[in-house]
Amino acid sequence: MSNIAPLRTFVSAFSALLDQTADEAQILEKGGALLANLVAQDTWLPEQLAQPDPDRYQQFLLHADSGGRFSVVSFVWGPGQSTPVHDHTVWGLIGMLRGAEYSQGFSREEGGKLVPDGKAILLKPGQVEAVSPAIGDIHKVSNAYPDQVSVSIHVYGANIGAVNRSVYRDDGTIAEFISGYSNDWIPNIWNQSKP
Repeated sequence: MSNIAPLRTFVSAFSALLDQTADEAQILEKGGALLANLVAQDTWLPEQLAQPDPDRYQQFLLHADSGGRFSVVSFVWGPGQSTPVHDHTVWGLIGMLRGAEYSQGFSREEGGKLVPDGKAILLKPGQVEAVSPAIGDIHKVSNAYPDQVSVSIHVYGANIGAVNRSVYRDDGTIAEFISGYSNDWIPNIWNQSKP
């Protein structure tokens, strides 16, 4: 059984950070440090929210701020799974908990064509990456391993499962989507009668 207390501590600290500032650069810097601390330990994530699906990656909601200021999600990557090229439209932080993943950023050329933005970043356990419309919001994420599951923890500046976003296809077309979540329940991080 997992000890959910580190997630409760993280959510409380992140909420306090957002009470103190709306400055995105500070949120990404200080929030990134908070997330790095959370993903530095791998004992708190309920196993039900770390299960892969054989057909596609999973996005499990762990917490949604009642004011819509942020959400915390576990992404579970089966062997070799990846996202399409997509955006977020809000700031986000990605922290690697288990395994590893590649994040390939994209930028627009003159004329609007998307091109890879440098080399893909390899995230390993404990590492954190940021995305936002201000610093680069379009990327493709892939499990770095063809034979094992990887899990990352994401924090977004909205209830990301309800945000209207876009997928960028190879043929140049753009499709809007709302991701939703893979789970119908969220962990009770506030029950302090249990660890």
